[in-house]
Amino acid sequence: MSDDDASDEAAAAWRRWHERREATVSAPDGPLALTGTYWLSESVPEDLEGRIPAVPGRWRATAGGVVVSAGPEDGLELDGRPLEGEALLTADAGRPAGSRLAAGGLRLVVIRREGEWAVRTYDPGSAARRAFRGIEATPYDPAFALPGRFRPYGEERTVQVENADGRARGLGLGGELVFEHAGAAHRLQVAVDGDDGSLWAVFADATSGDSSYRFRFLRPGAPDPDGGVTVDLNRALLPPCAFADHFVCPFPPPGNTLPFAVAAGERRLKGALAAGN
Repeated sequence: MSDDDASDEAAAAWRRWHERREATVSAPDGPLALTGTYWLSESVPEDLEGRIPAVPGRWRATAGGVVVSAGPEDGLELDGRPLEGEALLTADAGRPAGSRLAAGGLRLVVIRREGEWAVRTYDPGSAARRAFRGIEATPYDPAFALPGRFRPYGEERTVQVENADGRARGLGLGGELVFEHAGAAHRLQVAVDGDDGSLWAVFADATSGDSSYRFRFLRPGAPDPDGGVTVDLNRALLPPCAFADHFVCPFPPPGNTLPFAVAAGERRLKGALAAGN
């Protein structure tokens, strides 16, 4: 295969990836549908007896999960059946559409972060989903598909970084992704998925907060046995908090701001929503 053919194939693959991303984020249970994240340590005033404003049922966190209690007036369904009484819920895995709890068109998702429990609400009729006009993304540029190498740390390191909700939380980092751009060496600290070894970076660059969202994600996959991995900045991703304010997204750790402009990948939301990006 010639270089031109390989580049055309990569560009076609990128277009398919971009189309799938827009379909995923705009799905009825996609990130645009998130309308609230309610930390049970903060969102349940004592005088409301376990009630979270705008969320049906009564809620309390326990060591083993979240207990929800409901009566007929709450309209809650658990596993497709009306919930009357109490149920113990653990953290949901997978997409919100697979969550066990629903209320009319809403899906209620239980999450756990650093020992704290929260309830999330997903509404297919959310204002953000109705206003979505697409993701502004730069067409594929082979100059931003860079050979790289993963250098693991001896053991995972945890750094405290600010999150989109204003809190600082621990971010686990398993190593560094090293690559070159325009003749200069660069590195990104990355997390490592314990299941398949895939890498994940939170980074900013010279476009952040200007022609791109204030930071982005990169998921280059798992390195080969020798540590080689393609750093394809064409697939830089908007973080979930670019689509809804109620997501908890970590900001880039120290050292993960690239000094050059990554004029590639997803940049920001199109149309009216882009003003907040």
